[in-house]
Amino acid sequence: MQIRNPFVMNCGVFTTSYRQDMAFHFTPLAHLRVMIIVALLFLFPFMVNEYVVSVANLVGIAVIGALGLNILTGFTGQISIGHGAFLGVGAYTSAILTTKLGLSFWIALPLAGIVTALVGSIFGIPSLRLKGLYLAIATLAAQVIIEFTIIHWTSLTNGTRGMILPAPQLAGYSLDSDRSYYFLILVLALLATVFAFNLFRTRPGRAFVAIRDRDIAAEVIGIDLFKYKIMAFALSSFYAGIAGSLWAHYLTIISPEHFTISVSIEYLAMIIIGGLGSVMGSIYGALFMTLLPVLLRTLAEALSSIFPDIESVFLGLREAVFGATIILFLIFEPEGIAKIWKNIKDYFHLWPFSY
Repeated sequence: MQIRNPFVMNCGVFTTSYRQDMAFHFTPLAHLRVMIIVALLFLFPFMVNEYVVSVANLVGIAVIGALGLNILTGFTGQISIGHGAFLGVGAYTSAILTTKLGLSFWIALPLAGIVTALVGSIFGIPSLRLKGLYLAIATLAAQVIIEFTIIHWTSLTNGTRGMILPAPQLAGYSLDSDRSYYFLILVLALLATVFAFNLFRTRPGRAFVAIRDRDIAAEVIGIDLFKYKIMAFALSSFYAGIAGSLWAHYLTIISPEHFTISVSIEYLAMIIIGGLGSVMGSIYGALFMTLLPVLLRTLAEALSSIFPDIESVFLGLREAVFGATIILFLIFEPEGIAKIWKNIKDYFHLWPFSY
């Protein structure tokens, strides 16, 4: 029998098993913090106006899409410039299933993710032989092919005329308002985040990271590169399909202009600014890139009384601001907002001591 000395006190947080070491949060304070954040997220739409809720909905959809791209690019090291097209596959799949086949949104949503995962797996096949810039060109081809198909397969997608979708129904209640749709997006975003956190504590998640860090060494120790690269493309595309379906039913109208290469670049910017290879970085990046144009628009409206033409100037500089932001992060903090936030927490954790 082990007798504990009452005069010995732990001076930190210690783990005594591998299970504890791999836990998300192993302190009561961390559990409490997560519960408070989740509770505040559910109370959020009752504390703000409708416009702020609509922006939050866009952030939630962007979070799901950015998580998918970060799994592929940040954690597996497979560059993709076709993420916007995969969002389009999910959106149009959901639109076709609900409007032309008459299926329920709740059936169309997971099917949109599955169909997009299959399409992503097909375009991920070149990843076995290609990497770096060559793989980026291959995913760019996927963007062009999918966009061309959406525009010209008019019998299925209505081409440039777009498609009108119904709002989701739940127990006879229509989720046609920003506040009602917010809770759907929030639940799915939380599930996507929890799954992503858990993924990298599993064998496939560790294989993804090994492939990113040293693919040849990973193959030598028995990791099937083709299997896990295709799996990464499929999982990333599944996230994109879910985000695309949510986006389509939130707007209730979609067209090819919603899924151009600029959307793919915007999602790539999210994970670069937020932090490659970081689940929380995906959230920070989605939040930053969604709020940036809102802040620019608000600033332009505030200055329009003094400078009448400044609003058009600000809107024209939007892409330039995006590009400059990416460059600044790559120069001064390549690990993104996630690393900046970690540095801030570490500073106050050690303060007032320097080390």
